[in-house]
Amino acid sequence: MTQNAVDRNAASRTSTVGRTRAATRVEPRIETHVEPGTETRYTLWASPLGEILLTFDADPGAAASQRLTGLYFDGQKDRPPVAPHWRRAGDDPLARRVVAQLERYFGSGDAGFDVPVGLAGTAFQQRVWQALCAIAPGDTVTYGELARRIGAPRAVRAVGAAIGRNPVSIIVPCHRVVGHDGSLTGYAGGLARKRHLLRHEGVA
Repeated sequence: MTQNAVDRNAASRTSTVGRTRAATRVEPRIETHVEPGTETRYTLWASPLGEILLTFDADPGAAASQRLTGLYFDGQKDRPPVAPHWRRAGDDPLARRVVAQLERYFGSGDAGFDVPVGLAGTAFQQRVWQALCAIAPGDTVTYGELARRIGAPRAVRAVGAAIGRNPVSIIVPCHRVVGHDGSLTGYAGGLARKRHLLRHEGVA
């Protein structure tokens, strides 16, 4: 999807009224590797900003998924291809819950997500992703400030790299991190989407 198409689609479908500033609530089970024996389930959802791939982990044969492990925009850097062995989430309760909360977010701006999230990454990435979850809707922080918050003030570039590898967009809100002068800088889903997410949350 081109940036112009994102602009047109988002303008016609996103709402900028009735927003709340509820803090993003996630229950991250941070992991550095995929547990042996787990399987991946997925669903595709048509969002106002283009198709979104949602991935979940589950015990083989289990009736329900356990955690959301990925939220990727169409064309996003590092979006994984759907593997042949992945299973459709179908009527999975967690998949329905995630989609319902995303629909609420895009409809009213309510960013009070309360879904279990599993993030696989290095210890440093985990610290960065946890810090992202503390940025309230309607607020932004700079890369430098986020580096200070995790106790690594000189690791601004490494923080930026970890943000770029965040596998769960929107819910783990990497779009709320901006340049030192407030400018919009890199976003794996594209700057047009980052701009619309921030505007949707009331950030000019």
